[in-house]
Amino acid sequence: MENAEPSAAHRTLLEINNAIISNLTRDALFHAIAEALRPVIPFDRTALFLHDPARDVLTLSILESSLPTAYFSVGLEMRPGESHVGWVFKEQKALLRRNLEAERVYPADGWAHADGVRSYIIVPMVVRGRSVGTLAVASTTPDQYTEADAALLQEAAKQVALAIENMQAYEALTRAEEMVREIAEGTAAVTGRDFFFSLVRHLALALRVRYAFVSECLPDGNRVRTLAFWKGGAFAENFEYDVSATPCRIVLDGKSAVFPADVQRIFPDDRDLVDLDAQSYLGIPVLDSAGRVIGHLAVLDDKPFGEAGRAAPVLRAFAARAGAEMERLKAEDQLRAALAEVEALKNRLHAENVYLQEEIRGEHNFVEMVGSSPALLAALRQVEQVASTDSTVLILGETGTGKELIARAIHSRGTRRERPLVKVNCSAISAGLVESELFGHVKGAFTGALERRIGRFELADGGTIFLDEVGDLPLETQVKLLRVLQEREFEVVGSNRTLRVNVRVIGATNRNLEEAVAAGRFRADLFYRLNVVPLRAPALRDRRGDIPQLVMFFLARFAKEFGKPLEIVSQTSMDRLVAYDWPGNVRELQNIIERAAVLSAGRILDLGPDLLPVGVAAAADRRPGATPGTLEDLERRHIQEALELSRWVIEGPAGAARSLGLHPNTLRSRMAKLGITRPPHGRS
Repeated sequence: MENAEPSAAHRTLLEINNAIISNLTRDALFHAIAEALRPVIPFDRTALFLHDPARDVLTLSILESSLPTAYFSVGLEMRPGESHVGWVFKEQKALLRRNLEAERVYPADGWAHADGVRSYIIVPMVVRGRSVGTLAVASTTPDQYTEADAALLQEAAKQVALAIENMQAYEALTRAEEMVREIAEGTAAVTGRDFFFSLVRHLALALRVRYAFVSECLPDGNRVRTLAFWKGGAFAENFEYDVSATPCRIVLDGKSAVFPADVQRIFPDDRDLVDLDAQSYLGIPVLDSAGRVIGHLAVLDDKPFGEAGRAAPVLRAFAARAGAEMERLKAEDQLRAALAEVEALKNRLHAENVYLQEEIRGEHNFVEMVGSSPALLAALRQVEQVASTDSTVLILGETGTGKELIARAIHSRGTRRERPLVKVNCSAISAGLVESELFGHVKGAFTGALERRIGRFELADGGTIFLDEVGDLPLETQVKLLRVLQEREFEVVGSNRTLRVNVRVIGATNRNLEEAVAAGRFRADLFYRLNVVPLRAPALRDRRGDIPQLVMFFLARFAKEFGKPLEIVSQTSMDRLVAYDWPGNVRELQNIIERAAVLSAGRILDLGPDLLPVGVAAAADRRPGATPGTLEDLERRHIQEALELSRWVIEGPAGAARSLGLHPNTLRSRMAKLGITRPPHGRS
C-alpha cells in the first residue's frame, strides 16, 4: 500500500499510546494496538513473540488471525537464528517480504505461504538497546506493505516493547510481593534456601537487571557467601568471595551503595561475580532483628541504571524479608545443632552405660594392688610418676601379672579419673571387626551393621582407653591407631566424616614388640608412639614375698563368695605356693586358690598334691640331693596335668587355658615349644 499520511500515522501512534495507558493486561493491550494499526496497516494476521532468556527461545505469546493454520498458534517456539523471527530479534532490524512466491528463505516462510500469507513485516521490540521480542503483521495480498509501513510498525513496536516490559516487571514484582507476604504470614510454599532463589529471580525480573544476588556474612568479617545468585537469566553457582576491594564492603558497613558506571574496575578480582561489562551496582545491607548487618542484597546490570531511585525502595523491602528469613534459618540451624548434640550425648551416655554394665558383669582379677615387695613398690612409684601426666604408657609384662590393674591405677590417679577408662582386648576381637570396635561404624557400613555404633575411642573421649594385648592388632588397624595417636582424629567405618577425640592411650602387651617390629609384624612408628613411657609389671616369681598376702586376699574373697568358713592356709601349703615359679603369675595363683576353696571344707585350707599342679608340689617337696629337673620339665608336667584334668579341652570355662591363667593361643604356643601333643583320643 502507499505510504500512510503523516497525520494518519501520528493518530495511530497516539491511539497506541492511549491504549498502553488504559490497558493493564497483555491481551487487552494487544487487541487495542491491533485495532489502532488496522486502518493504516491492513493485515490478516498479527503476532507478538516474546523472548524467554532462561531458555533462549522466542515464544508466540499473543495472536490475532483470520487465517486457518495447523502450526501457527499461541505457544509456538522458535530459536534465535533459526527463523525469520529469530533473525529480526538478533539483528534488531525490520524484515519486509513483499511476495512470498519468490522470497521464501526460512522453513517458516514456506509454512506461512502454505497458510496463505503472501507478504509480511516483522520488526524487533527493543528496550534500552536490548531485544525483548518481535511484532509482526501478515497479509494474503502480495505487495501489501512498503518501507513506510515497516517504519510505522517499528515506531509502534517501540511503544509496545516499553508496555510489555513494564507489564513483565509489574507481574514479577506482584509475584515477588505475594511470595514475601506469604512467607511473612507463614503460608508460603517456598521457604528455606529456596526462598532466596525465588527472591533474586523475582528481583531481577522486577528491576530488569542482569544480576541479582543475596549473600550472608562469614565470621571473619571480610568474606561473604552467596545464598542465591541470578546471572543472565538463570541461577549460577553459589560461592564465597572477599568484599574488601568491592562495593559490597560499603554495604557491609551498614550503608547503601550505588555505582552508576564502570563497576568492572571496582571488582578487579571477582570474575565469578562480574564476567560482563557491568556498569551499574546497587547494594542494600541485610539486617537482623537487632539491626546488625548479616548480609547484603545487590543488583547489577550491563547498562547504567536509569531508575536507581525506584529500585532502592524495592531492594530495601526485599532485604527486610531476606533478613527475617536468614534469622529464621539461623535459629533453625542452631536448634538442629543443639538437638544433634543432645542426641549425641544421649547415645554416648547410653553407650557408656552399656559399657559399664559389661565391665560390672565382667570378671576383674583384682580390686586393688596387693603386696609390698620391692619389685611391686618400684612399679607403683612409676605409676605415681606417670599418672599426673597425659603421656602414652606401654605396660609390658607376662600374662597374668596384672597389667590391666596397673592401667586402672594410672587412670584413677590422673586428671581424667572423672571420665571413663575404656578397655579393649585387642586379641579377643576378630580381625574383621577390630576397626568397628575401635572407631565405630555407621548404619549400613557393612553386612550386619543395622544401626550406628559408637566406637571405643569415641566413648573414651575425655578419658582413657586401655588397649590390652595391643601387639595382636592387624597391620591395617595399626595405621589408623597411629593416626589417632598423632593427630587425635579418625574416621568412623563407612563414613568420610572425621571425628576428633581427646583420649589418653595406655597399651599393654606380653609380647616382645621390638622383635615383632624386626619381624615386620608391628609398625616401628606405632611402637615408638606407644613406648613413650614403658612400665613393666613384675612377674610373681620376682615378688615371692607378696605371695602370702595374695593367697590370704584370694582366700577371703572366695570364702565370702562360696559361703565357706575358710580362714587360714596350712604352712605346708603356703611353703609350696611360695616355692613355685608361677609361669601364669597372679592369675594362675588365683585359679589355684579358687579351685582349693571349692573343694575344701573347714577353717584351714590345705592344698594336697591332688589340688596342686605338678610343678607346685615338686617345687615344695624338693629335698637336698634330689634332682628337681629343669624348669622346662616342671612347666611341661604342669601343663600336661592341667590338660589331663580338662580332658584336653583348651578353650572355654572348663578349659586348661583358663585354669592356667593363659590365653588359649599362648597355651598352644607353649605346648608346641615343649613338645606336648594330644594322645590319640584326646579332645581340644
